[in-house]
Amino acid sequence: MLNKYARGFFTRVLTPFAAMLLRWGVSPDAVTLIGTAGSVAGALVFFPRGEFFWGTITITLFIFSDLVDGNMARQAGRSSKWGAFLDSTLDRVADAAIFGGLAMWYAGKGDNDILCAVSIFCLASGQVVSYTKARGESLGFPVNVSGLVERAERLVISLVAAGFAGLHKFGVPYIEWLLPIALWVVAAGSLVTVAQRMLTVRRESAELEAAGAAEGVK
Repeated sequence: MLNKYARGFFTRVLTPFAAMLLRWGVSPDAVTLIGTAGSVAGALVFFPRGEFFWGTITITLFIFSDLVDGNMARQAGRSSKWGAFLDSTLDRVADAAIFGGLAMWYAGKGDNDILCAVSIFCLASGQVVSYTKARGESLGFPVNVSGLVERAERLVISLVAAGFAGLHKFGVPYIEWLLPIALWVVAAGSLVTVAQRMLTVRRESAELEAAGAAEGVK
């Protein structure tokens, strides 16, 4: 849902900025690399120290590169499979840094082994969500389902909750509980999404085999 509506809105908003970067001679790949480096730095510098507000602000500023680089490539007429591969691969790196940073906090000063485990589960299940679709498509299945929690939903839920939870350090009481709730929601939603995609591939595989058997009978 977020990919469908929010991406279109922000693409329109960021188009002038993308055009400006192209005029300056910046390449889409450079934007992808800088955006990932900034997101990773924001997550691994701030989150393990419990600085969730500033970490979220930093990550959010850089994560918009995910919309800018593709916009630049389209404007320049340079969309390529390499660019799509680089973008998708580095998305996984940024996601791992975000949930890895949260896991480091709960393993350290956050002192909560359960939430550390939930953060690690969010990290791993997010990678599996992406893998199930990519692997299914590589085998020739359309994987005609998005699922309950895709990357956009995972990031929005986690980062919004982390940002607000960070306001606890500014004196806002009880708001730090938003982050644990969000992590549980993302973990459960990711598990459902993996199941949805696996069941979809199983159904599509069965349909393909049935169609092949029918052709064989003819």
